[in-house]
Amino acid sequence: MIIDKINIAEKLSLITDHWNPRIAGELNGQYIKLVKFKGEFVWHKHDNEDEMFLVIAGSFTMELRDKSISLNPGDYIIIPRGVEHKPVANEEAHVLLFEPATTLNTGNVENELTKHTLDII
Repeated sequence: MIIDKINIAEKLSLITDHWNPRIAGELNGQYIKLVKFKGEFVWHKHDNEDEMFLVIAGSFTMELRDKSISLNPGDYIIIPRGVEHKPVANEEAHVLLFEPATTLNTGNVENELTKHTLDII
């Protein structure tokens, strides 16, 4: 393992698509993922994993079944396992995810946005 610093902006510059998370680091069975959001994702949940979303740039709204939470740069939200949610970004948002390595991006839903294998950047 090579120990070196990671520049989040540099890694995000390698991402040109949306809703396709990339692995930027790993520790203790958790992945640090970087992803760009734009538009609406899908309603889904993760039965066995909690997720953390940290906004690096832009903004997005986390839709929950009972409310909507707006997030801006520097804000983060933790979605507990089992909670249905749907990220929505009217403009492009750059997001860091921190979640167990077993987490499937679309949780309990399989569709064209599902990524079974993630690239490492």
